[in-house]
Amino acid sequence: MIEITSNISLQSIKTSDHELLFSLMKEIYPPAYSHFWEDDGTWYVNTQYSKEHILKELSEEKNDYYFVLFKNEIIGNFRIIWDKKLEGLSTEKQVKLHRIYLHPKTHGNGIGKKLLSWLEEKAKNTHYEIIWLDAMNEQPQAFKFYKNLGFKYHSHEFLDFDLLHDDVRKMSQLYKKLG
Repeated sequence: MIEITSNISLQSIKTSDHELLFSLMKEIYPPAYSHFWEDDGTWYVNTQYSKEHILKELSEEKNDYYFVLFKNEIIGNFRIIWDKKLEGLSTEKQVKLHRIYLHPKTHGNGIGKKLLSWLEEKAKNTHYEIIWLDAMNEQPQAFKFYKNLGFKYHSHEFLDFDLLHDDVRKMSQLYKKLG
């Protein structure tokens, strides 16, 4: 267990936790993203959080995958991939924030900001110079959140998932140089 604050902590996700993670995402993904999908996001949750996919992600080298706990209750997940380069950015040591999903009932408590601050410190302490992430363009509150934390636009791509509505396919890569 990693204590971020007295109310926020991280617990490593183990292979035996795949069902718990799947159930959690069935609860917290749809409120934020169901309107992006023809099937309300069922396909996405079923594929990205299937047992096989989670076990594959957990087996990958240089990644940390955590449950986020708030007041000792699991309320989200947080995945980091160390040494994952953002193409065309630079040759500095980079870390990708791959996933951060938090239950809507906990929004407004500063949890995301505390997690990013913790990641920045951890990255700096291990000589990483850049944190980057992918953000859906059609989530303006996320863009504002990352911009307020000092992230800048680098590039974008268009997701090719069949069930994703055409007008929400743009995904931008944002980065922050650590000073």
